[in-house]
Amino acid sequence: MRRIDYIESPRALLTPDVVALLTSIHEHKGKQELFIEAHADALATLVKVARIQSTGASNRIEGVNTTDKRLAELVRDKSAPRDRTEQEIAGYRDALALIHESYDYLRPRPRDILQLHRLLYSFSASSQGGVYKSHDNFIAEVDTIGIESVRFKPVPADQTPHAMDSLCDKFIQAEDNGTYDPLILIPMFILDFLCIHPFNDGNGRMSRLLTLLLLYRAGYLVGKYVSIEKLIESSKETYYEALQASSVGWHRNCNDNLPFVRYCLGIVHKASGEFERRVEHVGQKGLSKPDRVAAVIDQRIGTFTKREVMELCPDISQVTVERTLAELMRQGRLVKVGGGRSAAYARAGTVH
Repeated sequence: MRRIDYIESPRALLTPDVVALLTSIHEHKGKQELFIEAHADALATLVKVARIQSTGASNRIEGVNTTDKRLAELVRDKSAPRDRTEQEIAGYRDALALIHESYDYLRPRPRDILQLHRLLYSFSASSQGGVYKSHDNFIAEVDTIGIESVRFKPVPADQTPHAMDSLCDKFIQAEDNGTYDPLILIPMFILDFLCIHPFNDGNGRMSRLLTLLLLYRAGYLVGKYVSIEKLIESSKETYYEALQASSVGWHRNCNDNLPFVRYCLGIVHKASGEFERRVEHVGQKGLSKPDRVAAVIDQRIGTFTKREVMELCPDISQVTVERTLAELMRQGRLVKVGGGRSAAYARAGTVH
């Protein structure tokens, strides 16, 4: 039977590369606090954009999709859901909003986790929201010829309440003890949560909501301004590989947490760097939106895509970005590389 341990196990994770990542993230955190204080008004736009991106990405990872227009309406305007897909999106929207607004009052306790799961399914007619799984579940994978096999068997349903009590108690004890950096403990908690797989449905989305909650509680607020869920979506193959590598031997207490911890720290580190790049452009006062787009492009090295420019200017519409790119090409300052969906751009004279 699995023995949850956040007292001895974390020590083995402090490898040189992990310590280097932790040091860099801590440095970014200090800068972020200064940015947040200096650019509070400008950052409100980043929060709105990140909520839309987070809600869309976390649901897309689970195969729940809608149009960009409808996603924005659901999250930004709190539009009422029209179908089952939109019910799941609206539930994530509200659970994410609760974390953004009340993370100081939520702890990784069973009752708070069940509350978040209940909110996740608050628009659904299903009674599964806010209750642990009623039957044993398993994580399957399908090979290249379509044959399904069991990749991992989580904790049985009848043992789940006890496993969740132990998970939360052990984490809170380690958090309160303060021996280890929360950035080490958080990925361990999320890995154990996913291996328990406590719900019939929604475990993946809950893991991402809990990641944000624990990061916010530890003072790492970058996920409010840069969508961590979107970064996970863009690297989901690596995510699943790390999860697989760290879950082998989990039931026998001989798994290796390091691959998943490295992956999670890499995501937080990338989000931190992205935040600093975005806040630099959002905080540019006195520049028109086209001029801000042009300033972003002037700092690019090599080729870049329209989407990359839009991600650095999340408060600027796609139409404005497209018009600015066209105008810079007309002026001879920019050249187009390739065509169609693979089209990219480069500053004139930088490609041969």
